[in-house]
Amino acid sequence: MVPPGYTHIWDCCCDHGLLGAALLFDQAAPHIHFVDVLPGLINQLNEKLQRFYPVADYSWHTHCLDTAALPLEHYPGKHLIIIAGVGGELITRFIQEIHRTHPGAQLDFLLCPVHQEYDLRQQLIALDFRLKEEVLLSDNQRFYEVLLVSADQKGIAEWHKISPVGDKIWQAGTPAQESIARRYLHKTLKHYQNSQKGSADNAREAIDAYRAVTISTGGL
Repeated sequence: MVPPGYTHIWDCCCDHGLLGAALLFDQAAPHIHFVDVLPGLINQLNEKLQRFYPVADYSWHTHCLDTAALPLEHYPGKHLIIIAGVGGELITRFIQEIHRTHPGAQLDFLLCPVHQEYDLRQQLIALDFRLKEEVLLSDNQRFYEVLLVSADQKGIAEWHKISPVGDKIWQAGTPAQESIARRYLHKTLKHYQNSQKGSADNAREAIDAYRAVTISTGGL
């Protein structure tokens, strides 16, 4: 889900750097950036990168800072910002701040929230972002929505409106995909039904939206 054409790719909340390292190995962009707020993690990552990806052969940068404070102004070109492994509420804060402080930048985001997917989608819609791709994955008994979205108003017609609950993730081309979609829909509805008991503000709205979902099996 990382298309070609980016000058800089930012692996934010990079943890141990495995995703960024894979992008380095594949030469996915001229410059790969690793971002995390923990100094100890960045120090360890620097050592590993210098050992396995010497700067003479690879162009990488590490940044110990809050993802909301990415210094994009110092790196001209088209950017893909990857934010994964954190909740939708935190991702929303990152995106809102980055979008506010870099209004003219060419920005795409590849997002994989660990929860609060519905809330994140609401905020992306409010920001008038557009969708290029979305997939639903299952790994280690957990489900993940992955969204490739854009804040770049140039060429925005090539992208699609973002659905509050997803569109393509419910289009199953194989029996395995259908199983993942049905299990994820059941799990999500159960979550919001439980949230409704606790008087969550948007639970009723989310329940109605997910109940309206139809899983397309593509003739399976």
